[in-house]
Amino acid sequence: MDEITKVAVDAMGGDNAPAEIVKGAVEAVSENSKIKVYLTGKQEIIEKELTQYTYNKEQIEIVNATEVIETAEPPVMAIRKKKDSSIVVALNLVKDGTCDAFVSAGSSGAVLVGGQLIVGRIKGIERPPLAPLIPTETGCSLLIDCGANVDARPSHLVQFAKMGSVYMESVMGVSNPRVAIVNIGAEEEKGNALVKETFPLLKNCPEINFIGSIEARDIPTGYADVIVCEAFAGNIILKLYEGVGATLIKKVKAGMMTSLRSKIGALLVKPALKQTLKGFSLEEYGGAPLLGLNGLVVKTHGSSKANEIKNSILQCVTFKEQKINEKIKEKVILKDE
Repeated sequence: MDEITKVAVDAMGGDNAPAEIVKGAVEAVSENSKIKVYLTGKQEIIEKELTQYTYNKEQIEIVNATEVIETAEPPVMAIRKKKDSSIVVALNLVKDGTCDAFVSAGSSGAVLVGGQLIVGRIKGIERPPLAPLIPTETGCSLLIDCGANVDARPSHLVQFAKMGSVYMESVMGVSNPRVAIVNIGAEEEKGNALVKETFPLLKNCPEINFIGSIEARDIPTGYADVIVCEAFAGNIILKLYEGVGATLIKKVKAGMMTSLRSKIGALLVKPALKQTLKGFSLEEYGGAPLLGLNGLVVKTHGSSKANEIKNSILQCVTFKEQKINEKIKEKVILKDE
C-alpha cells in the first residue's frame, strides 16, 4: 500500500482565501487518493466553504487557528506573537511530524521566516532558497533563488546549484540538468563581484553540470535547467516573467477580436492556442519550494486560484516519494564535508 502524503494548507492566506484555497484542496484530494490535507484556519469559515463540495471526508481535516498573519505585518514579530495563526499552526504540524509538507499563499515573509525558525534548516545548509519552476520553450526551468536571500554569498549560490540539480533530476526527471548562473554576458570575466567570485566555484564543482553564464533573454528558451542567482535578481526575473506573460496573452486575445476575419481565425486556433498558453502558465507548475529545510515548505502566489493550490499540493507527493531531503543531505551536505 502506498504511503499517504500529509499536507498542511494555510486556508486563510492569500488574496482569494479561503474560497480558492479550500477548492484547491478538494480538487487535490479528489485527484489523488493518497493525499490527506490539513486545512489550518478559522474552523467555522472553513467548514462553511467545504459544505459546497463532495469529497472523501477522511482526506481533509480542519485544524482550528484563530489568528491570521496579514501581508503587511513584520514577519519575525508576527511569527513570534501570533502563535495561533494559520501559518504558525501549519508549520508546527510539519515540525512535529504530523505533516510532510506545508503550502501557503499567505505572507511571503512570514512563510520564509517561519520555515526557518519553526521547521528549521537541514544541518549544513547555509541558506534555504526559494525555487519556483518557470515555463520555457522546451518545458520548464528552476529559478533559484527568487526571494529568500537577497544578500547571498558565493558558497550559498553553490549550494543552490546543487540543491536545484537534485530537485530537477528527482522531481522533474531531467537527467544531468544543465546549471547556469545569471549574468550580463556570456564571458566568464563579466558580472558583478558576486557572480565573478561564484563562477569559478561552480565551474570546478564536480557534482553539477555547469554550462556557464545565462543572460536573461535566454532564460525563456530553456537554455539551462537550473538558473542560479541571488534573490534580488531572481525576484526581478520572476516578476518580469509574470508581467510580460500576462501582457502578451492580453495582446493576443485583443488582436484576435479586431475584425471579423480575425474572429473567425480565433475560433479555428482556439483549442491549440489554449493548450499552448496553458503550458506557459506559471500556475500549472505549482508553488515555489523552500529547499533545504527539515520538511517541505511551498510558497504559492498571493493571487493563487484553486488550480495553483491543487498543483502545489500534488507536487508535495513527488517531493516526498523521491526523498528529496535525503538526497540533499547525501549529495549536498555529505559531499561538502
